[in-house]
Amino acid sequence: MKHLLLCTLCFLFLFASSCESINDDRIPPLAVNIEFSNAGIWESCGGVTHALDSEKFIKEQLTPSNYPYTALTYTGFGGVLLVSNIINVPLAYDLACPVEAKNNIRISIDHKNHQAVCPQCGSVFDVFDNPGYPLSGPAAEKKYALKQYHVYGPNEFGGYTIQR
Repeated sequence: MKHLLLCTLCFLFLFASSCESINDDRIPPLAVNIEFSNAGIWESCGGVTHALDSEKFIKEQLTPSNYPYTALTYTGFGGVLLVSNIINVPLAYDLACPVEAKNNIRISIDHKNHQAVCPQCGSVFDVFDNPGYPLSGPAAEKKYALKQYHVYGPNEFGGYTIQR
C-alpha cells in the first residue's frame, strides 16, 4: 500500500511539474485598498457597471478625479485597472506591465479588441475572459500574467472593495 501511495505521489509530482505555469508575481506586493461603500458611489465614482467597462485608479494622479480618495486608499504598484467581464463580474489588476515591472509603464485597454496592451513592450493580456493571462508579446513568451487583485462585494449596500 505504501508503495502504491509513493508511486501515485511521484506521478502527480511529475505531471504537475511538466505543466507550464504562469508567473503573476513580478509586481511588488504593495497595498491595495479601494472602497465603494454603496451602490451610488460605485456607479458614480468609477465602478464598472456594464460588461466590458474599465476604469483606472491611480492615487498619485487622482485618477479618476471623481473618486473620493482618502489616506486609507492604496492603488498598488502601478495603479489599479478595474474591469467588468462579459457577465458583468468586476475584476481588478495592477496597471504595471509584468515584463517592464516599472510603476510608470502601465497597460491600457484596447476597446476594439477588448484586451489590455503594454505601450512599451507590446504585450497583450486577456483581462475580460482569462484573468490577466498573456496572449502575445514578451509576456506570452515569458509566461508573465498581470497581477490580479480581489474584488469583494457587493456588500449589503451594493458597494465593493478592491484589495490585494
